[in-house]
Amino acid sequence: MTPFLPNAGRSLRAHPSRRNFFLVPAMLFMLLHTPAWAQHSASVTWLPDYLTNGSPCIFTVRAPGARTVTGVWQKHPLEFFRSGNDHETWYALAGVDVGVEPGTYPIEINIGSISGPQSIQRSITIASAPYTEVALSVPEKFVEPSPKAQKVIEADQRLKRRVFSHSAAAPLWTVSFSPPLPSAPSTDSFGTRRVFNGSLASIHRGLDYHARPGTPVHAANSGRVILARSLYFEGNCVAIDHGLGMITIYMHLSKFRVKEGQRITRHQLVGLSGRTGRANGPHLHFSVRWQGDYLDPAQLLSLKLPTPAS
Repeated sequence: MTPFLPNAGRSLRAHPSRRNFFLVPAMLFMLLHTPAWAQHSASVTWLPDYLTNGSPCIFTVRAPGARTVTGVWQKHPLEFFRSGNDHETWYALAGVDVGVEPGTYPIEINIGSISGPQSIQRSITIASAPYTEVALSVPEKFVEPSPKAQKVIEADQRLKRRVFSHSAAAPLWTVSFSPPLPSAPSTDSFGTRRVFNGSLASIHRGLDYHARPGTPVHAANSGRVILARSLYFEGNCVAIDHGLGMITIYMHLSKFRVKEGQRITRHQLVGLSGRTGRANGPHLHFSVRWQGDYLDPAQLLSLKLPTPAS
């Protein structure tokens, strides 16, 4: 009989039955002497994995044993939620403002659990999106507003700051976002630099849809109506809070079909398209806003979202 030699490589290969004699105590030693945070290490990923200025994104944190997950991205707090019965995965719907300069930016995730706190730091590269420039003609009053109109504009700005400063603390959306006009083609690209009458330049912070006046406009997702009134530039405007800082905005409507404070469902009629406000023709302007940052609606509509836990 070949004597047993305490050579880890040879003896473990030659005598599988004796392998556990050494491995089990070793594994127990490692487990007992490994910090709790290392036994339940967390990770963060994001989709899409290629981000540009204007990109919405979903951050996913895998954190076994976590009781709380918080984070900071682009100087904004990340607000996480869970989906279904999965208690180890947390999600945050967020984005990159259209005006952000390309570069590398940090993200920090903080996890609280019974075994102690954990922290994850990563660097994420933001690329430059290929936005273009277009020239448009609009009535002169929208390029150089009169003193009376300027007062209306300032009042609108105060109203929007107040309305947009609050959002539900939990997701109000149910599934992924859908187009407000499914059958209408989108026109002016999000992020386009717009020159009005050759003098006023701005960044187009939404997606325009060709739509005849009176075309039904539907909510992109469930939520609560936080704005439904006429504004100087936006015309008849509806804004819907979807929770956790995510808001969709529908501009230039001819008619309202919802009221402020109303809870609505995905696909519900919110109004009829028109050309009110600063518009060079009948269309729907659809914007997506996250914690004050404007995101590309087309990318949000293509982003598959987890269903929040009820």
